[in-house]
Amino acid sequence: MSRIGKMPITVPSGVKVNIDGNTVTISGPKGELSRSLPEEMLIKMEGDILEVSRPSDNKKHRAYHGLTRSLLANMVEGVSKGFEKTLEIVGVGYRAEKTGDNLTIRIGYSHPVEVIPLPGTALDVEGNNRIKVTGANKEMVGEMAAKIRAIRRPDHYKGKGIRYTGEVVHLKPGKAGKVVGG
Repeated sequence: MSRIGKMPITVPSGVKVNIDGNTVTISGPKGELSRSLPEEMLIKMEGDILEVSRPSDNKKHRAYHGLTRSLLANMVEGVSKGFEKTLEIVGVGYRAEKTGDNLTIRIGYSHPVEVIPLPGTALDVEGNNRIKVTGANKEMVGEMAAKIRAIRRPDHYKGKGIRYTGEVVHLKPGKAGKVVGG
């Protein structure tokens, strides 16, 4: 039995779950998410507990068991609490500002870079060098954060660029000078 797959999902109050065959729709205070899950998995709701079980110990069913449970748990957490990723801009003169729903980033290019949020995500700027991506869908929040980071990845010589908060950038040594007296 899958250790992750057999864990029950507790559905908080205010969150509604609708199971229609292999399509699960979950709605809550942060929004509504719908997803088609593998047809083989058996999803049942008893009271406020959501459980996933598999029909057999077939290799394919074992693989889908934990995946299906994780996807459902992320949907429940997303519509109740939401997800958030924070990015930092490091570098002299590098900054971000919010213009309407979009984000304008000045990151050392000859032009400012305009970032349009993906559907279901929201962008915020704290100060002028911290970007916060929030949303109910964990995949969309991660994808939006990755797209922003890809605009200018951290440089491994000076450490400048856009990085996730808490990301460690190992700096490489530059050129060693000419050895004298060798």
